Amino acid sequence: MIPMFRSSADLFAELNRMQSLLDQVFPTETASSIRSAAGAGFPVLNVGTTPGAIEVQALAPGLDPAKLEITVDRGLLVIAGERASQLPAEGERLGVYANERFSGSFRRVVSLPEDADAGRVDATYRDGVLRITVAKRASSLPRRIEVN
Repeated sequence: MIPMFRSSADLFAELNRMQSLLDQVFPTETASSIRSAAGAGFPVLNVGTTPGAIEVQALAPGLDPAKLEITVDRGLLVIAGERASQLPAEGERLGVYANERFSGSFRRVVSLPEDADAGRVDATYRDGVLRITVAKRASSLPRRIEVN
């Protein structure tokens, strides 16, 4: 028989208890909870292509663009930087109930396709989104051949 729960709070408490038991049996490197999923990393990335470029969007609000380091080496795009903590200083009297906002150093690596041109990379940061465009090599782009 399935036990009935009196409220949604009871249900979440029971699910959290079950998650804790599963975490003990199958430990992972990151903490998990039924109320928040462990992310793949910070910043969250969207990667896609257009006919002429590889587009990478890093969703990263609260960064200082001057502290970002973007490099391309041997087919790898590396995005590194640091996001400052918004929590109060240790001496202040404030209890923190939840802290789900990432702070600290980060590093994300994206493997670029062979047709990426490491010499033509453009990066802009606006409204919390870092947009990196890596042009494709001209030799890899389709071209029309005239028949004589």
